Amino acid sequence: MPSRLTDTADTWRVPATALGRPYQEAIIRGGGIPLAVPPLVADDEVDDVAIAVMARVDGLCLPGGPDVSPEEYGAERHHPRLIKVCHDHDAIDLALTRAAIAQDKPVLAICRGHQVLNVALGGTLHQHLPEIIGKRAAAGHFRHHHDIDVVAGSKAAAAMGTTRPSGHCVHHQAIDKLGDGLVATAWSDDVIEGVELPDRWVVGVQWHPEDTAAGDPVQQALFDAFVAAARQPVASP
Repeated sequence: MPSRLTDTADTWRVPATALGRPYQEAIIRGGGIPLAVPPLVADDEVDDVAIAVMARVDGLCLPGGPDVSPEEYGAERHHPRLIKVCHDHDAIDLALTRAAIAQDKPVLAICRGHQVLNVALGGTLHQHLPEIIGKRAAAGHFRHHHDIDVVAGSKAAAAMGTTRPSGHCVHHQAIDKLGDGLVATAWSDDVIEGVELPDRWVVGVQWHPEDTAAGDPVQQALFDAFVAAARQPVASP
């Protein structure tokens, strides 16, 4: 999992890197071992590092975090409501995503990670949801639980055992144009809440399953399915 740069961390007197515990705890409950990859790689080395990292692990979980830079998906306009855009975060997230897909490793992409997955495959983002679906509707996507419609037969629905989960959402951006090969598998208020690659275990969800996974078996099941997929041997080319 790519970690994040932070200027504040308990027990440290210097800037640090950090990774949210709920993601790691959900992976551990699923039987996996989370490993953090710090965003401390030079631009001219990041692709090689990502390839080497993914060759040594069994899957990639892309966590939430700040907004992806519009430059990464070819947008000239930078919305004034963008949040803490960081080139180093974008570089490692995108490189790891592309390496994981190239190596046919399972991917569980969450919130920002769901958006990174889309951008890594050539897709674009809505930079601020209130401009797309209206302020009132967009408010329901920020620090709220809401129901999500998931396509029957999708990997997410199969993992969770339902096509109508309730997810905790904390986002003001969303997928616009889908990346190459991705199919939309979940929606809420016309917002794409889930995507997948049909021919492999690559799943993106806009909501935060880790927030409630400790007490909600439906959300924990996404991490269980991800770890189970990561345990499967990669097919020979």
